[in-house]
Amino acid sequence: MTTRLTGFTPSGDLHLGNYLGAIRPIVARQQHADTIAFISDLHALTLDHDPDAVRRRTLEFAALLMAAGADPERLLLMVQSHVPEHTELHYLLECTTGYGEAQRMIQFKEKSRQQQHQVRLSLLTYPVLMAADILLYDTDEVPVGNDQSQHVELARDVATRFNSRYGQTFAIPQAVNPAFAARIMDLAAPDAKMSKSASSAAGSLRLLDEPDTLRRKVMRAVTDPGDEVVYDPAGKPGVANLLAVLAACTDGDPVTLASQFDRYSDLKRAVADAVVATVGPVRERYLALAADPEYLRSVLRDGAKRARERAGDKVRAAKEAIGLLPA
Repeated sequence: MTTRLTGFTPSGDLHLGNYLGAIRPIVARQQHADTIAFISDLHALTLDHDPDAVRRRTLEFAALLMAAGADPERLLLMVQSHVPEHTELHYLLECTTGYGEAQRMIQFKEKSRQQQHQVRLSLLTYPVLMAADILLYDTDEVPVGNDQSQHVELARDVATRFNSRYGQTFAIPQAVNPAFAARIMDLAAPDAKMSKSASSAAGSLRLLDEPDTLRRKVMRAVTDPGDEVVYDPAGKPGVANLLAVLAACTDGDPVTLASQFDRYSDLKRAVADAVVATVGPVRERYLALAADPEYLRSVLRDGAKRARERAGDKVRAAKEAIGLLPA
């Protein structure tokens, strides 16, 4: 059975792009594959952060995943920091990773340039922690966007090197590129991807936005000169983004959908209706789950227990292979 792993870093608010590109595929696959969904809270510590916000979002993300249909009985749902084997394997993998490999990571270069204060060492090494996240569970597939593909390649390189030097220990994962729904763009800046942390409040359709807020954001979305509704990402990025959102929410085709509208305003109303119909039920189920935080914590405790049973075997194998004396 194919093992697929997806992580969600609590560094911002989950939005429609996260739901369509990452969460919905998890729900669709959970009955037919070994599916792992985890909150990568340790990755949120690589940049300046609010500790209270990280804790709040960690529980919020778990509730949103469940509200969207992730079933803890069918998949493995857990929090990264609740499974210490992640950090234990991280160090072992650091012992087989070159400094230059970590320094070449594009995200490290970009994020370190943006820092006004001291660049944290964890920003350099977290791709190795991501490799540990992946390799702990003999992951076959990792759904990632283009901005994270390089990290999966690092995991492949490190696993291959470890296996070659110390014996067959890890499965070699591969990156799986999500469908176009994962590339939904910022409504206020359609040349940039909708982001948990970078997008403005006006440009991001957040899963916990109220229906009226979602409608207002869509109706105020940036469009393009002219009035023809066509799917042309290069020439009309604003309109193309609205059509992509509509297509993703309705399982339609953006080119075909474009022919159904003569005016931008009609397109926006249809998009607003589709977004509310998609996000609204998730928000309602979330509110019910969030009302019982102890239940959510119990689900995460159970997930951590199950994860440790799997991860412990892999760490023991890696420690023995690399030369550590068993306790």
